[in-house]
Amino acid sequence: MADFDHDSNTTDSNYQPLSARDDSAKTNALFAYIMMGLGYFTGICWFIGGIWAIVKISDYRGTQFEDHYANIISVFWWGLGLTIIGMVTTFIFIGWLILLGTFVWSIFRLVKGLANLTSNKPYNR
Repeated sequence: MADFDHDSNTTDSNYQPLSARDDSAKTNALFAYIMMGLGYFTGICWFIGGIWAIVKISDYRGTQFEDHYANIISVFWWGLGLTIIGMVTTFIFIGWLILLGTFVWSIFRLVKGLANLTSNKPYNR
């Protein structure tokens, strides 16, 4: 198998390596996305990912990944709030619909965020 050097074999003429600050922003956003994803199985990881993004967003203002932090924080708070509302209203049918809608919406936002992040793109592109 041949070894490929990304810099010499890239077909994208606009490719530029990430600065150290952007690379750090990307790594921390990736950690938050992974924690949020694991939160579907453990619960506590949802809080770890959301709080991590809240704490780290101020460190990465002005980077190309800043809007990923805004996305993670938005998914965290909206997901938490809608899940609470859904759980409180599960005794009537609407609660189950709220929970299902929240689940689908949050999965979509997290997957879209991960896809853009791993492609070195901002969330809102």
